[in-house]
Amino acid sequence: MNAGLNTLPVARKSLFALWKEDVGCVFQRDPAARNKLEVLTTYPGVHAVIMHRLAHRLWRANWRYLARLIAYLMRLLTNVDIHPGAQIGDRLFIDHGACVVIGETAIVGHDVTLYHGVTLGGTSWNKGRRHPTLGDRVLVGAGAKVLGPITIASDARVGANSVVVQDVPEGSTVVGIPGRIVSDRPANSGEHGINLNHHLIPDPVGRAIACLLERIDNLEARLETEGRLEADYQASFYANCSPSSEICEKDCAGGQQHFS
Repeated sequence: MNAGLNTLPVARKSLFALWKEDVGCVFQRDPAARNKLEVLTTYPGVHAVIMHRLAHRLWRANWRYLARLIAYLMRLLTNVDIHPGAQIGDRLFIDHGACVVIGETAIVGHDVTLYHGVTLGGTSWNKGRRHPTLGDRVLVGAGAKVLGPITIASDARVGANSVVVQDVPEGSTVVGIPGRIVSDRPANSGEHGINLNHHLIPDPVGRAIACLLERIDNLEARLETEGRLEADYQASFYANCSPSSEICEKDCAGGQQHFS
């Protein structure tokens, strides 16, 4: 799938074939899954995706009320709200299936993984395209919000609790509020070509603080060497501040020398 397209190709597979893949992909991405019966009966994310495929076909056939009714019932049962107009690719996996929202004009590619609390929402009341497009193998972390008619290109990762309002290039990693790109290198693929290492997303804020701490230590050391640092500077500073370096013991190379 090309994430830049405004539509997915019309499904050529039968509903049964799509449902079979929806169940099968769970075993590739959830180590807690034990057997098909368990997945079919206890996974609300799977229930929501399976019934959405039926609702979407009814929507395309102009049975709009019945499609909305199925989507509404699935929302009551699964706590996953997928508009029947949303275009969903093959093997979408919604892990945990709690508080996920996918809007009417959203387009989701193949082998996408969404965690709980994800919103693919709109930013306007216009009737046209107002929801995101996700490419293939995109991973969206828990609580993340992807808003507006933007494109998250294939193999991109969105960090947990991020708010993304701009396009994300292929293979990039975006974190923060608002979301910003912290890596433009594709993550290593997992066992089945799907990367689940969303816990390895860089921490740009922590990294910046570590660099500042190290820079301050270097400047203080230079001032002390040149005799320009007041003798009671450190004593008075730490008497009033009492800082702690517990959060960066491993990250701040020079930032711990005065804190320990």
